[in-house]
Amino acid sequence: MQQKYDERNRDLIVNINGELTHRDQAGVSPFDSVVQGGDGVWEGLRLHQGRIFKLDEHLARLRRSAQALAFAEIPSDDEIVAQIRATLAANQMTDDVHIRLTLTRGVKITSGMDPRLNQAGPTLIVLAEFKSPVYDDAGITLVTSSVRRHRPDSLDPKIHHNNLLTSILAKIEANVAGADDALMLDDNGFVAETNATHVFHVNDGVVRTPTTRACPEGITRETILAVCAAEEVPVEVGDFSLTQVYAADEVFVTGTMGGLTPVVAVDGRPIADGKPGPMTARLVDAYAALTAESGTVMV
Repeated sequence: MQQKYDERNRDLIVNINGELTHRDQAGVSPFDSVVQGGDGVWEGLRLHQGRIFKLDEHLARLRRSAQALAFAEIPSDDEIVAQIRATLAANQMTDDVHIRLTLTRGVKITSGMDPRLNQAGPTLIVLAEFKSPVYDDAGITLVTSSVRRHRPDSLDPKIHHNNLLTSILAKIEANVAGADDALMLDDNGFVAETNATHVFHVNDGVVRTPTTRACPEGITRETILAVCAAEEVPVEVGDFSLTQVYAADEVFVTGTMGGLTPVVAVDGRPIADGKPGPMTARLVDAYAALTAESGTVMV
């Protein structure tokens, strides 16, 4: 599974601190904290029929992450929403759009990691692209990575930060193995998430997913848990081993980029009969119905 260039994005207009610029002319300073040390936070948003699903929740997570990193300044939600709207309008976007929202600590007066060198305020980047869900709804394959997720006392996964090297290293392993994505474990060897999504598995009608001890508090993950509650589907959140995933009736992953996607094999082992299962299909339909009827109107 590899994302492909979409011709609709040839002349994208990118928003950097309110300046709307063609993608080929847009630039971030080499003194910006995100360039110097990955010192930024981000959110992935999806525009569907003129609305962004769970926008308030995404902005709240962005703010919590920036506060945890002790950003001196954080734009208000109204300011951020105004820049998202301006970007969508500049690109004439109404549907089938993924938005990567990035907030960095800003430009430094000189190179260095000391946040006191940041005296110009934060940098807000709004990158909106025409992008359909990136995963194949027929199912994807996973391979377990040797790269572990951080412990909370090392780099707390509740900070939705721009330092994605562990995910990139895991994705490299998946590419080499010929799998679509990498399944990542925590420091105790329990399943955490993939390099890009949260993981669920189903056994005997019970939907199970790891705790957020070693993975972000995913908004799509939380939505699926709420959907299960509304559908009266039993759920268990806890520590789960690879063996339990291998033996599952169904496995699926969730994320803003792809929604809910079935997993048909892990480490070369087919999940059940190697096809998407009925619980996954049920939750896909319920999630699609929810996202189609709710969200913040943007255009």
